[in-house]
Amino acid sequence: MRLLSSAGFTLAVMLSTPAFAQGRAATGSGDDLHTGDPIIVTAPYVRSLDILGNITVLDGDELARDIRGQIGDTLTRQAGVSATSFAPGASRPVLRGFSGERVRILTDGIGSIDVSNTSADHAVTIDPLTVERVEILRGPAVLLFGSQAIGGAVNLFDRRIPRKVPSDHIHIDALGGYATAANDRNGGASVDVALAPNIVAHVDGSWRKTGNLRTGGFVHSADLRDDLLHAAEHEAEEGHDDEAAELTALANSRGKIPNTASETWTAAGGLSLINEGGQLGISVSYYDSKYGVPSRPGFEHHHDDEDEGEDDHDHDHEHGEGPVTIGLKQWRADLRGEVEMGDGFFEKLRIRAGFADYQHTEFEGDEVGTVFTNKGIEGRLELAQNDRGGWRGASGIQYSHRDFNAIGAEAFVPRNLTDQFALFTLQEWTLGSLGIEAAARYETTDVRAPSLGITRNFDAFSGALGANYELGENAKIGLSVARAVRAPSAEELFSNGPHIATQAFEVGDVDLKREASWGAEASFKLRTDAFNLSIAGYYNWFDNFIYSEATGEEEDDLPVFQYFQRDARVWGFEAEASARLAQIGGFNIVADLVADMTRAKVKGGDHIPRIPPLRVLGGLEAQGARIDARAEVEWTDGQNRVAAFETPTKGFTLVNASISWRPLPDTKNLTLSLAANNIFDVEARRHASFTKDYVPLAGRDFRITARASF
Repeated sequence: MRLLSSAGFTLAVMLSTPAFAQGRAATGSGDDLHTGDPIIVTAPYVRSLDILGNITVLDGDELARDIRGQIGDTLTRQAGVSATSFAPGASRPVLRGFSGERVRILTDGIGSIDVSNTSADHAVTIDPLTVERVEILRGPAVLLFGSQAIGGAVNLFDRRIPRKVPSDHIHIDALGGYATAANDRNGGASVDVALAPNIVAHVDGSWRKTGNLRTGGFVHSADLRDDLLHAAEHEAEEGHDDEAAELTALANSRGKIPNTASETWTAAGGLSLINEGGQLGISVSYYDSKYGVPSRPGFEHHHDDEDEGEDDHDHDHEHGEGPVTIGLKQWRADLRGEVEMGDGFFEKLRIRAGFADYQHTEFEGDEVGTVFTNKGIEGRLELAQNDRGGWRGASGIQYSHRDFNAIGAEAFVPRNLTDQFALFTLQEWTLGSLGIEAAARYETTDVRAPSLGITRNFDAFSGALGANYELGENAKIGLSVARAVRAPSAEELFSNGPHIATQAFEVGDVDLKREASWGAEASFKLRTDAFNLSIAGYYNWFDNFIYSEATGEEEDDLPVFQYFQRDARVWGFEAEASARLAQIGGFNIVADLVADMTRAKVKGGDHIPRIPPLRVLGGLEAQGARIDARAEVEWTDGQNRVAAFETPTKGFTLVNASISWRPLPDTKNLTLSLAANNIFDVEARRHASFTKDYVPLAGRDFRITARASF
């Protein structure tokens, strides 16, 4: 099997797709995937990678069905994936319980070069409306993308640097829709035009505007409602009837979540030169977003007993008046090049680079609170080897530079610069029914805070070894072990101040050591014409695990969250299955199931904060040539395994249904979809979210979507 030049160091992977896609593969309708065909993973490595990695691919109608304003909320139906869900305008993926500095968000193999990894209230600067394909990578192989991918990576692909010449000289993709829960109006389109036989131009744009999100049940969690009602009783006892009524109304509020509206637009253009010897392309893009950051209810009217009788209930919050909103913009330039190198030792040379100038402003009402800026560059060069008797591989170098600054009275972290250089390799051998992969990465990181006069240097070596064995034509088992090392980030080292958007006083530790872990993963995969199964179990032993936890103290009227470092254990499983049950009329009836669970503890038995609980999602689908209909139930367990000062989260069950229609005969160029999510309007909260107690998930939501590709 040859590496595919049009995708750039692509690899064909025999592995389990998401359950819905697996169901299609089994029936041969809908998607272009069929049982036994390889899934094309557009990562820049060799053909398998599933020995060391666990990979999920999301594209086409399934991506269109699940698309939301932020990539975190878009992926939550996938195995092992939750989301930070800080606000509708800011949500990052959580993979196997990991988030922030342990999960990389990539665009075609390099970082998003924003500040979404530094704080949960910061948005990812990639609009899912412009994305044509998403790859979720978990397991030790993702370390090839950087030590910040120790928990996993989400690699997103768009057409901004075209990879192929349109067969009809012009290609148009469009996606648009409307959703009721937030009055969400959205649309995006891209056009590729062949200017010459080997030159392709690209333009795209997107726009989304939402109102405040409507939720099912109470806006505030039971624990927070109890606090508000207790405060109301206290105010009533002191004779402050207006304040008591205000707090009581707040505790009983339902419906829309205040300050959750958003508006985002993007624009981009690109140009590629493509011929048999390779390709070279560039693109320039702009991302602009404004979104609200919901506030945790405070108790500005609180009276101390010793101050009884004093008129202190007009005390203003010293961090400013008015709701917090974030105005964000990013300019970005990208380069991708590939050179075919023939039949020698190396098959292909690939270069990928990006530069971004990012800024966002946190407003407190009409006042500017804090301005965050980030200028960064990241590049990687890779050489892929030709197959020589079952031995193939890819090796390369990677460099990144980050200049981050926070300006304002509440700049919780000083200006800092991070430089990182790495060497990496992935090698693969096929020996009959046995497949072996080995990966290694050396990385050196310098983190500097000039105003503090502090520079920290870290050297890290990570490695992994994995093997799988084919039990027959359709089944295989796999086992991998890995040693992964991560340098602490600037925020983990240097934070020391109030961050009003997260409503926390954040404290770092300049003496943090490298975080290291040993990990093991075992998997079993079965693919037949009628049934697919993929199950993986993992266990990680961490030395010097870095995590942020509430201390129970307050500073500047804000709860203190401090970074700590202790040994830890993280373990869990992911499972996906699909089965073709029957054929009725022109429809194949397919059932599918997704289940995942993560447990995480630090040494001494304390639970790590914000770990998602057990979740099971089951669906039943009728798949036809032009119509698909689906119903599904998602059950999420309650989470009572909580850290100190962390509140438990109640479980919930969501019922969803959708129908898709392809009106054009003998083609999938146009798909119209209607979906009803959270049909019974239940109150649901993600435990991985910092804001779960006052930002629940959407209530009943009807969505209509149109997807076209010509």
